[in-house]
Amino acid sequence: MPGEKVLVTGSSGFIGSHVADVLEERDYQVILFDAVPSKYKTNTQEEYIGDLLNPDHIAKAMKNCQYVFHFAAQADINSSSEDPTKTIHNNIIGTQNILEMARKTSVKRVLFASTIYVYSELGSFYRVSKQACEKIIEEYQKEFGLDYTILRFGSLYGPRANDFNAIRSFLIHAIKEKKIIRRGDGEELREYIHVKDAARLSVVSLDEKHKNKHLIITGNQQIKVKDLLTMIREIFNGKIEIEFDLEDELHHYEITPYNYKPQVAQKITSDTFHDLGQGLLDLLYDLELEMNKENGEKRIGLRKRKK
Repeated sequence: MPGEKVLVTGSSGFIGSHVADVLEERDYQVILFDAVPSKYKTNTQEEYIGDLLNPDHIAKAMKNCQYVFHFAAQADINSSSEDPTKTIHNNIIGTQNILEMARKTSVKRVLFASTIYVYSELGSFYRVSKQACEKIIEEYQKEFGLDYTILRFGSLYGPRANDFNAIRSFLIHAIKEKKIIRRGDGEELREYIHVKDAARLSVVSLDEKHKNKHLIITGNQQIKVKDLLTMIREIFNGKIEIEFDLEDELHHYEITPYNYKPQVAQKITSDTFHDLGQGLLDLLYDLELEMNKENGEKRIGLRKRKK
């Protein structure tokens, strides 16, 4: 309920920072927790800088909280493949520390950021860590009565994304190099969802009807990656090149990741959502401002955002 105290871990990150915004808009008391300060913190949000692997740090941030949104994790699949030890410590042990402190402090519910990769045998140690966390969370509910909601996110895009985010990477290459190279043939289907839509649905999941449920949060517009790249090229008035590298295929699934069976999840959707094309334009405008600010340059000729 509005007015209750909510902890958001990973609050300086992509989805975590947006969820914190939505919670504040809906009059929750928002507590931020991350290893680094958030650039997006507001004056009414309280912030703790700490380590998920240190239970004392978690205890201070979680004090008197009714809910916990747990977004802190190693999220880059490639980095997880290269450093499984870091991934296992941060994602699995860090999550167990959150759960243990939550049950000791009588938190009502933990809402955990998972991924549609839990349905797959792909995604390397990132996927394995999320699968393990889901099972640990389910067991904490059985053994200790700690309620949960698991949020399985699809392909997110929008402001504040990390550099390994696919759409952000596409746009940066288009701006800087006038060329996008896609590993594979681009026939893969994706349901991209704007991060603000995903954040709003995450907060909607606080509703009691979603307690001890697994929810899928993906977009309403299914599109092939090659069609997305065509859309980006048209936004640039055809002045960028699209290249498909068939010998260096990287994508993790063509149409669906569903070849592994975890707990069944329901898809949660909204009647209103960001249109993908408009979302791309807005993100492009934001990236242009960001890059111009860093380089001290004038506008680089991209379309202005319509008011």
